[in-house]
Amino acid sequence: MTNTALVALESTVFCHGLPAPTNLEVAFALERIVRKAGAEPRTIGIVDGEPIAGLTEEQIRMLASDAQVQKVSLRDLPVVVARRRNGATTVATTMWIAHRSGIRVFSTGGIGGVHRTISPSTAGTFDISADLEALATLPMVVVCSGAKSILDLPATREVLETKGVTVVGYQTDEMPAFFSPTSGLPVDARCDTPADVADVARARRELGLPGAVLVTVPVPKEAGIPNAELEPVIETALRDAEKKRLQHAEVTPFLLARVSQLTGQRSLRANVALLENNARIAAEIAVALAR
Repeated sequence: MTNTALVALESTVFCHGLPAPTNLEVAFALERIVRKAGAEPRTIGIVDGEPIAGLTEEQIRMLASDAQVQKVSLRDLPVVVARRRNGATTVATTMWIAHRSGIRVFSTGGIGGVHRTISPSTAGTFDISADLEALATLPMVVVCSGAKSILDLPATREVLETKGVTVVGYQTDEMPAFFSPTSGLPVDARCDTPADVADVARARRELGLPGAVLVTVPVPKEAGIPNAELEPVIETALRDAEKKRLQHAEVTPFLLARVSQLTGQRSLRANVALLENNARIAAEIAVALAR
């Protein structure tokens, strides 16, 4: 192993994405998985206004137990730093801090994207995650299980194409849909090994192209939820969000929580399984890149 085989991990996963005590168990498990695969983890967060690429165990425990910890997207970052607050970093913010720290590979669960319309009053408007702009501008390898299932997946895929992000399917020919291993949406290329991904990432860098290689990995088969089962659940959650007249930043946390309620423990098991699988694959890619 070389010192450059580093894998960034985000803090929003264990601060806002998973219930206690599973959140801490997963945070530490992901770091162990990365190390076992031959790389070094760098969990990213903000402590007392300082962006940190490599939180200590104590810092991870502190952020995970702070009910008031802020979810920090890029627009929030200067405010949180200036006011010396604690923060959990989103995909976009984790990518920015990781890139600034010289880390080339980032493992997460699902990226943000284009939100679905939840009511007639929002038809024709677009709520688009800052994750997509980060993917378009920051030259990293991002390992995920596609975009979150609650999003407008065809529109998200179209934006990725428009922004010039190279979407790779890891041992698959179509982009996974987070909890589900399939979406019906094509990838730009299939890669079957970490070395294949590393070759694509090197070529993109040598060409001087901005933006990321997005490596999409299907959720492990035994933990996945088929689209046919998941879509009615998402539709129910969307109707519930409409009844509550939720807007913008309120929508995603509500939908994720509601889908979790409606699927019982299945979505939690799928989330944990894909996070762990992605961390292992990201570490293997980081080692291949470091060779």
